[in-house]
Amino acid sequence: MAGQTNAAPVIIKRKKVVSGGGHHGGAWKVAYADFVTAMMAFFMLMWLLNATTEKQRKGIADYFSPTIPLSRISGGGDGAFGGESVMSEDQIAQVGTGASSVKPSSENQAVGQTGAETAQDAADKGKFDEDVRKIKEALMGIGGESMASQNMMRHIVTRVTDEGLIVEFFDTEDEPLFNRDSAVPTEITTELAGVIARVFGLAVNKIAVNGHLATQPAVLKSNPEWDLSTSRAMQMRSLVQAAGLDAERFQRVTGFADRKPALKNPAALQNNRIEVILLRPDKV
Repeated sequence: MAGQTNAAPVIIKRKKVVSGGGHHGGAWKVAYADFVTAMMAFFMLMWLLNATTEKQRKGIADYFSPTIPLSRISGGGDGAFGGESVMSEDQIAQVGTGASSVKPSSENQAVGQTGAETAQDAADKGKFDEDVRKIKEALMGIGGESMASQNMMRHIVTRVTDEGLIVEFFDTEDEPLFNRDSAVPTEITTELAGVIARVFGLAVNKIAVNGHLATQPAVLKSNPEWDLSTSRAMQMRSLVQAAGLDAERFQRVTGFADRKPALKNPAALQNNRIEVILLRPDKV
């Protein structure tokens, strides 16, 4: 009896079985996937805002807008921007094209819901587009006789940018625009200046002239390219003015040396070029 009295008590453990799978189920995976998707969309939005122009951003906003427009301004909806455009001055203050300066004025501010594009701005843009069309037709001979000969056209490239209509003249292997290492124009340059005076006479916008050079293979103690590119730009301005274009229309003349090559090879001959730009009204 004494042995039974001293025996250890029997302890019975009941193990509680919890159903529902390990790691508290799979709901966390769904939540994590939603979080990753949201972050990817956020970073894509940030990249688009940084990598696109104002016109491209307006186009993207218009793509997601209703078929029936609710306002004249491309907006982002009633979310984070409160229904205003990403171009609004008071929404993205002093960032990129969202603002104009540290202390913007009413005449020079971002275009947003409260600084909408005026009817005059729209008219100026339409007028500029029409002038560009007429100049291109006159220059290239679209629908009629060209103001430039086939020989001249070998030197000409045109393109439209945010700054305006750029008409670019460049050297060819057998016919440079200027004598070697000087600002003395060749015969073809004088003829091209006359063509520019006539076609730009179809518009009234201000004009800019830029001079560019190819990189020289030799490293010189004194780099003459800045002075030479500026002198060539000044010479082109003088030739165009002498051909009949009003001197008051010239807004600026700039030499860029070899800092902005047109081709990847900085020593390429085509980098020796002159740009004559018909400026947009808002770029003056």
